[in-house]
Amino acid sequence: MTEAIIHGLVLALGLILPLGVQNIFVFNQGALHSQFRHALPVVLTASLCDTLLIGMAVGGLSLVLLSLEWLTAIVYAAGVVFLCYMGWSIWHAAAPVQGEARRFTRRGQVGYALSVSLLNPHALLDTLGVIGTNSLQYSGWARWVFAGAAAGVSWIWFLGLAAAGRLLGRLDKAGRFIGWLNRASAVVIWAIALYMAFQLWSSLL
Repeated sequence: MTEAIIHGLVLALGLILPLGVQNIFVFNQGALHSQFRHALPVVLTASLCDTLLIGMAVGGLSLVLLSLEWLTAIVYAAGVVFLCYMGWSIWHAAAPVQGEARRFTRRGQVGYALSVSLLNPHALLDTLGVIGTNSLQYSGWARWVFAGAAAGVSWIWFLGLAAAGRLLGRLDKAGRFIGWLNRASAVVIWAIALYMAFQLWSSLL
């Protein structure tokens, strides 16, 4: 059991650490809202989505998807388009002080978090492909302990990310740093899209 817990924690942390659309949105909402509790809808939605995807992956959905090579190609193609659009959206986002539209309402936070969590093919491939296949080395309760440890990382990470955003929002009232961070994040997202396009091209050759 201990091995499954450590494995789930380390693997999930490695997947969630890189900058991505989901992380950027959670961080920005933490920075934009005057009180931390106003950013909780996005934290809860993103965490629940990750938990759902991990549960589905460990439950066997990853085996079904990985057996369909044509579906993997479609997911990669959709991922390239999705990430290119999200990178463009983040690049053109205004600084907090200039663009109050980015401060989402509760319903807006939930809707946007659902889209970047469940419609992001890159995140789906990470969860279903990596976590799902790694869970196959365990059986019975050990597999679900592995899944619980991986899901727990998401809850702690998103809470910490929103809290870090709130702290930066207090220190960077002009919004300059967040503007630079958005542009840097957009470049990273475009790089991921380029990498996925290369993988798609290689798989088709």
